Amino acid sequence: MGIFDYHEAFSRNVGWVTESEQQKLRQSRVAIGGLGGVGGVHLLTLARLGIGRFSIADFDVFETANFNRQIGAGVDTLGRPKIDVMGQMLRNINPEVDLRAFADGIQADSIDAFLDGVDVYVDGLDFFAFGARRMTFAACERKGIPVVTAAPLGLGTALVVFGPGGMSFEDYFGWDDGDELEMSVRFLVGLSPAMLQRGYVADSTRINLAERRGPSSMAACQLCAGVTAVDVLKLLLGRGGVRLAPWASQFDAYRMRLVRTWRPLGYRNPLQRLMIMLVKAQLNGMAKTPPSGRHHEP
Repeated sequence: MGIFDYHEAFSRNVGWVTESEQQKLRQSRVAIGGLGGVGGVHLLTLARLGIGRFSIADFDVFETANFNRQIGAGVDTLGRPKIDVMGQMLRNINPEVDLRAFADGIQADSIDAFLDGVDVYVDGLDFFAFGARRMTFAACERKGIPVVTAAPLGLGTALVVFGPGGMSFEDYFGWDDGDELEMSVRFLVGLSPAMLQRGYVADSTRINLAERRGPSSMAACQLCAGVTAVDVLKLLLGRGGVRLAPWASQFDAYRMRLVRTWRPLGYRNPLQRLMIMLVKAQLNGMAKTPPSGRHHEP
């Protein structure tokens, strides 16, 4: 086994970035909350960009149900803490990485330490981790840390970026005056106002926000990691061109469609309020419809 050499390991990045920019990535710190479907592949994708410092948080272990989408899940990692497995995979890419691991996940008493010195926060939390997400986004807003969140919706990805100069998380999603189901719908619609994933659901009974369940795909998680990595790179290198909320983007690979939306007033925007009502109605209908084996069109 040869001696690890950072310059050689990430030399193929140069051309898309300059030598000096690669060194800036090496000195940058990215925090990732959650190491599941999107969080794990975020970590390894960003590591291969040559980012040299990470803060990661996760309290869960790998299970068989994770095999379809989580990059660290396999027979040999069943029952092992995700943070240990992903930390090992990270060090296999960059043995010199500066890694801070928070094995209790996102917690109020460690949030400041988790975000200490962080340049960009990447959201990899479970869709339904409302408390941890609100706490982390609020802390990032206080500290002026940009937040990149990409959701694997359908067979595509939806992207929203929060940061100084843009709309706040709370103003965009509006979680102050609703129960968990209301927050779920507002989060879903806020992430993907165009809702491109609605048109090809094969078995609608598998989707139930009230029961915290829905289908997932590794293809979508990989797409999330790609678009997230590009915006993280732009933010770290000051490249510009990152559209902050109330802008959102959704790319659906099944339909081969890209849609960008702008929702001033966030969840209060008339178009957004209408979509929230339509999604509630559709979810109610889908929950009552037996699977037909065919793709449902909107």
